[in-house]
Amino acid sequence: MKLLIVAATEFEIEPFLKQKNNAEILITGVGIPSIVFHLTKKLSEKKYDIVIQAGIGGTFNDNYQLTEVVQIKKDAFADLGIEEKGNFKTLFDMGFIYKNDFPFTDGWLLNSSYFFEKNNLPVAKAITVNKIGDDILQNKIMKEKYSPDVESMEGAAFHYVCLLQKIKFLQIRSISNRVGERNKSEWKLKESIENLNKELFRIIENI
Repeated sequence: MKLLIVAATEFEIEPFLKQKNNAEILITGVGIPSIVFHLTKKLSEKKYDIVIQAGIGGTFNDNYQLTEVVQIKKDAFADLGIEEKGNFKTLFDMGFIYKNDFPFTDGWLLNSSYFFEKNNLPVAKAITVNKIGDDILQNKIMKEKYSPDVESMEGAAFHYVCLLQKIKFLQIRSISNRVGERNKSEWKLKESIENLNKELFRIIENI
C-alpha cells in the first residue's frame, strides 16, 4: 500500500520521523496556501492509496480533553467571506459558491471514507482559519456559524485537495489547547504530540 503522511511541521510528527516505516512524508509548512501547493504537487507526481494528515489543533468543545486525538469528519474554510459590523457572511451566503458544488457538501468538505469505522477515535468537525488568536468576536462568530469542535490552519485545505484529486484521506488532530487561550503554559503540546504519533502508528498498523 502506498501511504503518504502529511504534516504542517516536522515538530508535530517528530516521533514518527524517528522510526523506520514504509510511509512517505510530506512537510507542507503552515497555512492554507502552502499545503494546497505542496500537496497538489505531490499528488500530481505520484499515486497513493491513502493520505493521512496528522497535526495538533485547538478545541471549542469542552467535552474534549487536552491531548485527546480525534478524527475529522468534515472541515470548512471558516473565515473565507465578508465581515461587516460584527456580521460574517460566507461565500455561500453571498451566492458566490453553491453549498453543494463539488467538492462541497452543504458547505462542508466531507470525508466519507470507511476508515472512520476502523480507527476507534472520536469523530469531530473542524474549521480552518487563516488567523488563530484570542479575538473574542471572531471566536464567537466561528462558534455560532459552524458549531465546530476543532480549529486548525490547514485541515480544510487538505480535505479540499484530496477530494478534488479523488483520493482516500484521513485527518487526525490531537487537542493541544482551548481556542482563545493564548497562555501557552496551559497548553499540552508535548503530550498532544506524543498521543498524536501513538495513534498515527496504530492507524498505520491497522490499515
